[in-house]
Amino acid sequence: MSDSKVPDTSVTPPAPLDRAAMERVLARAAELQARSAETTGAMTDQQIVELGKEVGLSSAHLRQALAEERTRPRALEGRGFLGGAASVSAERVVRGTLPEILTALDTWMEKDEWLQIRRQFADRIVWEPRHDFEGGVRRMFNVGGRGYMLSKASSVGATVVPTEDGRMLVRLDADISGARRAAVGGVAGAVTGGVVTGGILLVLNFAAVVAAAPVVILGVASYLGARASYGSVAARVQLALEQTLDRLERGERANNPSLLKLIAQAAGAAIPRH
Repeated sequence: MSDSKVPDTSVTPPAPLDRAAMERVLARAAELQARSAETTGAMTDQQIVELGKEVGLSSAHLRQALAEERTRPRALEGRGFLGGAASVSAERVVRGTLPEILTALDTWMEKDEWLQIRRQFADRIVWEPRHDFEGGVRRMFNVGGRGYMLSKASSVGATVVPTEDGRMLVRLDADISGARRAAVGGVAGAVTGGVVTGGILLVLNFAAVVAAAPVVILGVASYLGARASYGSVAARVQLALEQTLDRLERGERANNPSLLKLIAQAAGAAIPRH
């Protein structure tokens, strides 16, 4: 009788991968597929959703991630001399239809923020500040008490992308690079003034250290002031975007009071009543 052992055919299954390992595997697989001669590296939304389902990802989360990727601004990223980004943005998932949301946003931007449409697409609108007489009066006297902070931006864009079950991802982005350039220009002007002052002191036979002092003092002071001012503008524009999304989420509708009515309301509020 043979005493040879029967080979053990059982195989121990591999240990499950944690999230970090799974992300590395997916990233590597995508890289290999992109390098393959059989594919161009591009995938449709449906292909991405199907691929995600195979690894256990929710289709709802995948569609929202796709919507966020499509609404991500690409040209306004980066930090400059003052340490702030050239744009600020806010996003929210809300209920409603695409026409309803775009109509509400357009009404608020045009009537409440006094912007005008620069470009319009099926799922995106870009506004810019109005520079007419009424807009100047509204901003100068802060008619309505809104502050009109979005007029500080060179442009404001809204993109609406459907996710699922009637929900829409709404992203607002504001280009504030103009405010940053103005702040940098102020620093440059202050430094130039310091250089001129230092040159005059040198001509008057002051010591080089004394002549250099205006350049250093004005340069540092103007830089710190411009950085703080620009940071304040960015924060207030960001808040204005968030407040707009708050109104949209609550389902508010903008009204359109005339300038005379707003001035009359402001005057009436300023008169004490007995």
